[in-house]
Amino acid sequence: MRQITKAVLLAAGRGTRMRELTNDLPKPMLQVQGRPILQHIIEGLRPAGIRDVLLVVGWRADIVRDFFGNGAQFDLRIEYATQLVQDGTGKVVELAREFCGHEPFLLSYGDILIEFSNYARLALPGDDVDAIISVKRNEDVSKGGAVFVDGSFNMTDLREKQQPGEPTSPWYNAGVYMFRRSIFDYTARLQRSPRGEFELTDAIRGLALSGKRVQALELAGDWADVRDPEILKELNSPS
Repeated sequence: MRQITKAVLLAAGRGTRMRELTNDLPKPMLQVQGRPILQHIIEGLRPAGIRDVLLVVGWRADIVRDFFGNGAQFDLRIEYATQLVQDGTGKVVELAREFCGHEPFLLSYGDILIEFSNYARLALPGDDVDAIISVKRNEDVSKGGAVFVDGSFNMTDLREKQQPGEPTSPWYNAGVYMFRRSIFDYTARLQRSPRGEFELTDAIRGLALSGKRVQALELAGDWADVRDPEILKELNSPS
């Protein structure tokens, strides 16, 4: 096992479900408990051994750059890549190719909050693992991805937005990952999904179905996908 020191954070989207809240801010810069969502993530990565972060920016990239700068105030190095065309999470990962080189890396969507201890668990993968997909149990898989696993908790399939009557799983894709360089072989050959986008989940599914080991990891503690104003309000409510 070798400690991972690089992370890629996807923060390019506007977050239209947030309505007027993202008229002037990218969604990852909305505040939870007085700090941007993205700041919570970055502050959790540093204790896990992450030293280099690539922020993939797009909508109002200037706000993200002005706030985080080169990362010195967070005791790590931050670089930036710009997603010029909003064509899905699959192709945006391609922007990390040069940054990652041949090293494994963590990847998180910029609106996912998890307990900090989970980053350290993701950052120390087994040598025979090509990817790790974080999961939570008994979330509503109609809103995201159902992760199917075998007896050794390796991912065997990944299905987006399950419909009634379709095979399902109690494990929900929690949106934080570890990848080795092999993921780029699968993002490079992606085709557009029915909604017209290149989906990262299709690349992960291709990786697993090709025989590569994709390990599922159940996250400990609290988890939040800050997908809409109601969840943001709940996270900011006094406990």
